[in-house]
Amino acid sequence: MLRLRTAILRPPISLRAPLRAFRVSAAARNAENLKQAAAVEETEDVRELARLLRTVKQRADPASNYVVPMRGAIPWAQALLETSSSPSSEGHETPSPDDLPPRSMHDSYTEVLLPFASDAALFEQYTNASGGIRTGKLLEHLDSLAGSISYKHILGPNVQTLGRIAERGFYVVTAAVDRLDMLAPLKPVRDLRLSGHVIHVGSSSMEVAVRMDALGKNGEETLMLGRFAMVARDAFTHRAHPVNRLVVKTEEEQALYRMGELNKQRRQSQARRSLRLVPPSSTEAEALHSFELQHARHDWSTRPHTQKRVWMEHTRESRTMLMFPQERNVHQKIFGGYLMRLAYELGFTTSRLFTRRPVSFLSLDKISFAKPVPIGSILRLKSEILYTEDNIVHVRVKAMVVEVETGAEQMTNDFRFTWSAQQDASEEKGIPLVVPKTYREAMKWLEGRRALEISANIRRLRAAP
Repeated sequence: MLRLRTAILRPPISLRAPLRAFRVSAAARNAENLKQAAAVEETEDVRELARLLRTVKQRADPASNYVVPMRGAIPWAQALLETSSSPSSEGHETPSPDDLPPRSMHDSYTEVLLPFASDAALFEQYTNASGGIRTGKLLEHLDSLAGSISYKHILGPNVQTLGRIAERGFYVVTAAVDRLDMLAPLKPVRDLRLSGHVIHVGSSSMEVAVRMDALGKNGEETLMLGRFAMVARDAFTHRAHPVNRLVVKTEEEQALYRMGELNKQRRQSQARRSLRLVPPSSTEAEALHSFELQHARHDWSTRPHTQKRVWMEHTRESRTMLMFPQERNVHQKIFGGYLMRLAYELGFTTSRLFTRRPVSFLSLDKISFAKPVPIGSILRLKSEILYTEDNIVHVRVKAMVVEVETGAEQMTNDFRFTWSAQQDASEEKGIPLVVPKTYREAMKWLEGRRALEISANIRRLRAAP
């Protein structure tokens, strides 16, 4: 989570032998139906989410809409002294959920205005090389907003500052981002409003819905919608910390709550269907086998083909950097939103270098936050293109903390992005196909294929009347 700012591949092996060994489980046999159902659910969610969020906004207290609880300005030198010795938990008791005051959805409603149309100095901070807006910085803001919303749900709508975590007894972190979808292009001549609130809670988790709207003379236009999964942790044990229950009153709030419950169930279902746990479906195995026979041969130079092909291993890019305390969060780790921006920018660069064309951001398909990134650590971001189709590119970016003494790497975050490359009328063959060479890469290829199928279904269903 981020504060708001005014600001090992295996050696190449044949893919065919593993394909003969595919055994399709019951879960895998249902994969195709599940993907289509997921697309329908996601599309219905987006259609309804924009409408339902407006109803909660209308019930929020305008006096607290712009209250954005942030950490206190504790200097890093002081933070080092405080963290050099373990904080005393004497007298600390984890509260019972029944002792926490219940909250309404509108209690956590928060919005932040970015007046690009009227503030040239602010717009200058967000301008990209082509004169547009840096999407990565907006993703950074959305993560920060989701964190502030979560703290307002726990501490109350009028809380101004978080203070010291040891005093509060808990902290909130981003566990995952389900999706962030661009619904309309960003135009730098309009003001932007970022807003959201809690729509569902578990024992220690919160589902936060966020949106980005463009404000203009002709009304508002929703540009982006997304969902964050946030979790509360005990400041001393770092285990789950209870959160306030959510009071659901209106029909619209009941619909949002059901949507949040479905989001949670969908994440669990996707985890159970992971290719790390179950084999590909028969349809996926057939598609991979056909693709391998047609493309994954080593005699490309002697076999003419209508479309250029690139080994997956040749699409990789990386970036290594030192993590500084200026990007820390309330529990003295690197902000999740900062990592989102770094990953987005590397993913964009990877797509741009691969396609050799301008690319437009379509969606953030998934982010998982496995481990926190320590201050002072060396972070290595690794990107690769998993799948391409037509002019669409699906990119994975992994964040790895490097152990300096051994060189060992430990993954902390996994990001998945989708971009659309600009159509080139002079290039009839389209963008290159990405071809896996090893079994492990083949599973990555299928992961990318799954993601693009869902995204394509979502876009098609949204376009339908």
